[in-house]
Amino acid sequence: MRPPLRGFRLRHPAQLVAVAFAVGVAVGSALLALPVSRAGPGGASLVEAVFTSTSAVCVTGLAIVDTPTYWSGFGEVVILLLIQVGGFGIMTLASLLGLLVARRMGLRTRLTAQAETKTLGLGDVRRVLLGVAGFSLAFEAVATLVLTFRLATTYDEPFGEALYHAVFHAVSAFNNAGFSLYGDNLVRFATDPVVSITIAVAIIAGGLGFPVLFELRRELLTPSTWALHTRIVVWITLFLLLAGTVAVTAFEWSGPSTLGPLSIPGKLLAGFFQSVQPRTAGFNSLDYGEMNETTWFVTDVLMFVGGGPAGTAGGIKVTTVAVLGYMIVAEVRGDPTVHVHNRRLPDGAQRQALAVALLAIAVVIASTLTLLALSDHNLDRVLFEVISAFSTVGLTTGITADLPTSGQTLLIVLMFLGRLGTITLVSALALRARPILYRLPEERPIIG
Repeated sequence: MRPPLRGFRLRHPAQLVAVAFAVGVAVGSALLALPVSRAGPGGASLVEAVFTSTSAVCVTGLAIVDTPTYWSGFGEVVILLLIQVGGFGIMTLASLLGLLVARRMGLRTRLTAQAETKTLGLGDVRRVLLGVAGFSLAFEAVATLVLTFRLATTYDEPFGEALYHAVFHAVSAFNNAGFSLYGDNLVRFATDPVVSITIAVAIIAGGLGFPVLFELRRELLTPSTWALHTRIVVWITLFLLLAGTVAVTAFEWSGPSTLGPLSIPGKLLAGFFQSVQPRTAGFNSLDYGEMNETTWFVTDVLMFVGGGPAGTAGGIKVTTVAVLGYMIVAEVRGDPTVHVHNRRLPDGAQRQALAVALLAIAVVIASTLTLLALSDHNLDRVLFEVISAFSTVGLTTGITADLPTSGQTLLIVLMFLGRLGTITLVSALALRARPILYRLPEERPIIG
């Protein structure tokens, strides 16, 4: 029976990832349902435990209860561990799946890919694991030191409390989780450059993805030598951060409950911070429930795109959007192939980008219609909530806790599907690629 089992594992590694995350959610739910995990009497309900566990393992940040008041110290530590395991597992498994995909290629293709990317060696699983762990702990440690000093000296928090808050928020930030131990999330730090920038840098680093971080560590100052993947992720990320900052700052400049009361430096800082969060972090230093619909729509787009592959970010990923954009440009120009930075994009990558984007759009549309039918909230708020859950962002306009149990269950499914969907789908498509020894007659339908 061993050969069939081994064949199954090789053909469907994404299934193992899904099972691993499901087990993590189940274990976290069981721990959070214990009476010791709740600050008040009794234990959390099944929906509260499962929702919070899923949100933590899938590093989303959506919550139906107030984290600092509802959960005890034990419950908060459980959430912290679930975030760390979820973030570390996602990044590690994504990198390992990438290596597994490479092993399915021919030797010449593998060597070419290794020479071009200048990142992961073939089969070097140990180095990948150590690299992921090292980067994670290093970024979280630096963020913890900065936040501890700031909270203890500027906000007069006792050292032990400042350290605990710093560790929790550093882990939550780097893993793009968005859980906070403050009742107003990070609104009290809206104009604090130290806290805001530290959190933002940790979020951006986690959202770039480890293949990019590995390469930037060696060749940060020589962008001309970057691999195509790194160029796409870095430049598209910078563009989205700039565009998001300009849009949020402009649309909320005079908002009476958002940027209006702040000074000009405060407006710019808060606008930048809100632009970082749709990278799928989920923190907020402004009340999203008080923003206007235009800002919500901009945030919807940023959340749907997300961050870089093989990192802690969600969404359909910046590389997917970039490939689709290059395909459009090539079609408009009438080019027979898609070229990017003196490289030709393979047809398989183009098909995968289309599949990921179209399936994500279908999931968002179907879920939005369902949630509209299950609740009495308007389209703007429901769409925002659905994209936030599916893209594992964690931002909300304030309707999460008000949704019926069926609506919250839908968000649980979306968080799980959104966290696993892009990784498992692309990996499954690549692993199932097979040579075709024949060609069928060609017939072209009318397009457009």
